[in-house]
Amino acid sequence: ALGTLPLAACGGSDDVPAVQFAHGIASGDPLADRVMLWTRVTPPAGHTSDIPVDWEVATDSAFTTLVAQGQATALASKDFTVKVDATGLKAATAYHFRFKAYAATSTTGRTRTLPTGSVAQVKLAVFSCANYPAGYFNVYADAAKRNDLDATVHLGDYIYEYGQGGYASANAGAMGRLSAPANEILSLADYRQRHAQYKTDADLQALHAVAPMIAIWDDHEVANDTWRDGAENHQSATEGSFSARKAAAMQAYHEWMPTRNAQPELIYRSFAFGNLVALHMLDTRVIARDEQLSYSKFFTASGFDAAGFTAAVGNPSRQLMGTTQTQWLQQQMAASTATWQVLGQQVLMGRMNIPAPILMETLQPGSGVSVSQYAALVARAQSNPSSLTPTEQAILAQPSIPYNLDAWDGYQAARETVLATSRSLGKNLVVLAGDTHNAWANELLDMNGKAVGVEFATSSVTSPGFEEYLPNEKPATLAGALEQLIGPLQYCDTSRRGYMVVTATATECRADWVYVSTITSRSYTASTDKSLKVVAGAAGVGRIVEA
Repeated sequence: ALGTLPLAACGGSDDVPAVQFAHGIASGDPLADRVMLWTRVTPPAGHTSDIPVDWEVATDSAFTTLVAQGQATALASKDFTVKVDATGLKAATAYHFRFKAYAATSTTGRTRTLPTGSVAQVKLAVFSCANYPAGYFNVYADAAKRNDLDATVHLGDYIYEYGQGGYASANAGAMGRLSAPANEILSLADYRQRHAQYKTDADLQALHAVAPMIAIWDDHEVANDTWRDGAENHQSATEGSFSARKAAAMQAYHEWMPTRNAQPELIYRSFAFGNLVALHMLDTRVIARDEQLSYSKFFTASGFDAAGFTAAVGNPSRQLMGTTQTQWLQQQMAASTATWQVLGQQVLMGRMNIPAPILMETLQPGSGVSVSQYAALVARAQSNPSSLTPTEQAILAQPSIPYNLDAWDGYQAARETVLATSRSLGKNLVVLAGDTHNAWANELLDMNGKAVGVEFATSSVTSPGFEEYLPNEKPATLAGALEQLIGPLQYCDTSRRGYMVVTATATECRADWVYVSTITSRSYTASTDKSLKVVAGAAGVGRIVEA
């Protein structure tokens, strides 16, 4: 590439820094004529000056036919990361790319530009919630073996902020996956080091090397349960300014991820896959979210304050995305003629209401009943109602309420706005979600019960699901009970790690849930457990059927 020889020969071999590309390569945010290329140059210890880097894009893996090349700089001020917007590319075309710095050459990556015009199929792999100390990234490893992906979509929790011994890290020492740095990450240097640790993972590197990634952050890229002005896992008295922490987290994120961003906070953006898919990536977490409601304020000595809760959760001014982003999304959807409007976002949009006694039991064991106990009561109420005691009748009389106020269920007016937009525009709406560590398929209903779209939610890469929080429930029994108790819910898996493959055609959008057998061993198997789809057109809107 241009400049490689002069760089390598500069001042003799003694003056050439012994650099490496220890964190792999990545591509992301593809458009029809360009794609972001990413790497990080690992300098020798003590090296503080910028490092010149060459990059190449070719149509073949041997790099005999270069279509784009240039020079960039690994800036010390940006943690020696490199981001290049490789332009002048052809639509719907696969490319190979690599970097060179002094005597070092990176591994080779594959990427792909977006299609234009008439498109027959789009295939995306969807991921969420990869906690490094919780287990091996076998989910990434399995997806990296595929050669049929147009892009990968990461819905956030790409990193976690906890210190050693924190969340889901019981086996970290035995697996050689203790978090670095050892402390909970707070500073820019901390966030950079944590990103660097994740990017040393060979399975994550392999995933980045096979397809461009379109990524959005969730809360753990900053701190657990982040909202606009704070987070559950941020204590200002001992951890300083939240705004400073958030700024550091966002800077490190953009340095270490293949994003194309002009303003660090404004990560929402759209991608057009020809006339078939418009993918709108949303921020439901950082820039505009009002603080989460807490059930502790509504469970009283005399029971659940349903009226107070209904008023709070239904407050029309409660924001999840904010007015600016909401108006942007409405404009994007209105302007798009793509068959499928797909929202890539973090938290569940489906109405996940469960009986209050079950939620009380999960929040405070002994104060309610388990899922299986409740299901048994329901069965008795149907088969032998006279056998129910007054206490049991009171349990069944309690309302169903949202299980997760951190999701759209805690921001009901904001959800209605999005659903009303899609309904009024007559769109085929598919919402992608992560965050919960469990897999879900929901029919999206508006407040009047009208079907508007569907939601396909992926399990996690490593973070534990309900099997950890409800250890006494058999996963198959729990899933069956939830599907029965929650009307719009068509499918769930509450105990396995995996990813989704979403395939769109002119007639249907299909989700395949792929699970790995283990994350505690490098040896694993993968299987597709469930396949569901939604059919395009008015008759299919909001209806999930077997694929």
